Amino acid sequence: QVQLVESGGGLVQAGGSLRLSCAASASTTSRYVMGWFRQAPGQEREFVAAISWSGRGTSYADSVKGRFTGSRDNAKNTVYLQMNSLKPEDTAVYYCAAKWDPIGRLPGRSREYDYWGQGTQVTVSS
Repeated sequence: QVQLVESGGGLVQAGGSLRLSCAASASTTSRYVMGWFRQAPGQEREFVAAISWSGRGTSYADSVKGRFTGSRDNAKNTVYLQMNSLKPEDTAVYYCAAKWDPIGRLPGRSREYDYWGQGTQVTVSS
């Protein structure tokens, strides 16, 4: 069983930055692809970013490319999402997710992930 705990959310003005963290239970990050998703009120959960198990591969939604950067520190069992130039439309609950994948794929659909955190709220004011 993989346990994931997100942190780092909060309230920020448009143009500001936040860094989200996702702490995974011990020995779970190796060979797991990690994803970030978000869900705004009344909307479906959408893909934000994926980071391969090695950290060398990343994938981003078009809406965040150039502004968000995913990374991971497997020694700390932690995944990060650096969010810059935030916009009001980035307001959502952000979730991290994990899927066993030693090959290095970067799935972008929520149903492909097996484990989820509880989410952290990000609110961007205009």
